[in-house]
Amino acid sequence: MSTEELDAQALAEACAEMLWRDDMATKKLGMKIEKIAPGQANLSMTVTSDMANGHGSCHGGFMFALADSAFAFSCNTYNQRAVAQHCTISYLAPAFAGDKLLACGKEVSRSGRNGIYDIRISNEKGDAIAEFRGYSRTVSGTLLGENNDSQ
Repeated sequence: MSTEELDAQALAEACAEMLWRDDMATKKLGMKIEKIAPGQANLSMTVTSDMANGHGSCHGGFMFALADSAFAFSCNTYNQRAVAQHCTISYLAPAFAGDKLLACGKEVSRSGRNGIYDIRISNEKGDAIAEFRGYSRTVSGTLLGENNDSQ
């Protein structure tokens, strides 16, 4: 089946599978894809004791990595390679070892080569832990099909 024959949901899922295949950082941090849809991705990660900072809470870099991965999977659902051009994060509450975090990414805007995506990280109780905004830029190549040039 060609990429032109896939519906939007099937295309998003196929792109996620292709991106997941080579995303060793996301895999090694124990992240899991919970949901994929056009312009959306939800990823989860359980905080381990190895992720604790000097205050005993989850190091912000691990939370940023979770949000960044949800951003990457959200903006790469259209079979057009997209990369981050700018990201910001606001930490709202601490997370601790054993907490299962969920990063829910959704597209805010997509026009030309630019996109804006918001990712909210929450814990299993639904408490907001962090808010992330990512700005994407498409580059040459696709994830599927003949034009899958590497950057």
